[in-house]
Amino acid sequence: MPIDSDDAAVAALQRWGAHADAALARVLPDDDRAPLELHKAMRYAVLGGGKRLRPVLVYATGTAFGAQAETLDTSACAVEIIHAYSLVHDDLPAMDDDALRRGRPTCHIVFGEAMAILAGDALQALAFEVLAGDAQLTCDAANHIEMLRTLARACGADGMAGGQAFDLAAVGKALVPSELERMHVYKTGALIRASVRLGALAAGCRDTAMLAALERYGHAVGLAFQIRDDILDVESDSATLGKTAGKDVANAKPTYPAIFGMDGARAHLTDLTHVAIEAVAPLGASFATLVKLARFVAKREA
Repeated sequence: MPIDSDDAAVAALQRWGAHADAALARVLPDDDRAPLELHKAMRYAVLGGGKRLRPVLVYATGTAFGAQAETLDTSACAVEIIHAYSLVHDDLPAMDDDALRRGRPTCHIVFGEAMAILAGDALQALAFEVLAGDAQLTCDAANHIEMLRTLARACGADGMAGGQAFDLAAVGKALVPSELERMHVYKTGALIRASVRLGALAAGCRDTAMLAALERYGHAVGLAFQIRDDILDVESDSATLGKTAGKDVANAKPTYPAIFGMDGARAHLTDLTHVAIEAVAPLGASFATLVKLARFVAKREA
């Protein structure tokens, strides 16, 4: 079954992405406040463009439960700030050693390696400060605590950081499919799953069946996002991607096209997209945007 593209998904990304940008600009420290270079580096890392998929998933999920966008702002900001910090650290010479991100020089190229490390550290702390201090939340204290736990788990050793450790250990090795999937369930998938869960929790959802369906959706979308990333790394160019194309092959990293072949990777991407859609379609029309976003992830060009 083909995956149709949907202009509504692009519209949602633009609308909620702009909303997230405004919220992020408010919660980040002003760059005219000491320490100046640190605050400039933090704002540079976060406000430098990007798809804003993770905050958009927060908004799409939370509003499906009836929450107002303003009550979801800090959850959306927190998850995107964590994502931005991870990119700063991923680009460092000791990690992926990249000089281009979102069409601009990476943070350590502009501010130096030491300041980029500090900016990443400060952004991680800020994400939890923002989420913990949310005065707009209408959910109860138990849900608020679970939101903090969700974000922490997604970016720690059982999530994004653990996935990066798997990634570093895998360079130059031939992984079996289950090892590749485990790496990306941690590295890419954890924060995408957390984005969906945070939107639901911020809206007050405590229905275990609905949370489980959203977990299946987030799991499938997270892996689909990574497969599309791997395909684009082969097929696209640096100008379109806004980052260095072809680095996975150059760095001998295991990828979905390398392990499954390009046709196999595309077939797996299609299967995962259908899994994501089937997970949320029964939840009703209010979750239609999540269906459209799953299709967008599978078809995106950057």
